[in-house]
Amino acid sequence: MCDYSLCGIPNRLAQEGEELVVHKFSTGSMGLASPADLPAPQPVAKEAAKKTFWESVKSFFEPIRQPATAPAVCIPPGAHLIMRDIPADLQRQYRVSCEEGVIFTQISADVNSYRDAVRFSNGYQVRLQDMREGMRVEVLSLAGVTEYAPVMSEALR
Repeated sequence: MCDYSLCGIPNRLAQEGEELVVHKFSTGSMGLASPADLPAPQPVAKEAAKKTFWESVKSFFEPIRQPATAPAVCIPPGAHLIMRDIPADLQRQYRVSCEEGVIFTQISADVNSYRDAVRFSNGYQVRLQDMREGMRVEVLSLAGVTEYAPVMSEALR
């Protein structure tokens, strides 16, 4: 659903037909988010005006304002997705095209380990952590897979 590292971040379940993007959250972990929930890029601030001594003291004691965090969008195992904008290096590595249908899966039951992944039709599985930020994902169906799909082992790659 959502990797362990995203448990401190607000989250919600995906909706069928929804467009998502691979996003690096404040925890440093990759996950899925809605582009509508992501903050707009902020322009680079020009050099701040010189503060007086008392303004500097006041700003030292003010709490740091954290930007609002976009909720992580959780996908159930077995959901059907379309991955878009797959970078050329990942296309070569996993023998896929720039747009592929995938099945969302979990590759491990171990605690404190990344387990969210996608399985391509050729059997390769890729953890969400190994995806690139900005890759687009369309949720086709949240229903689970009923047929068995063999997994490509490391020895066969």
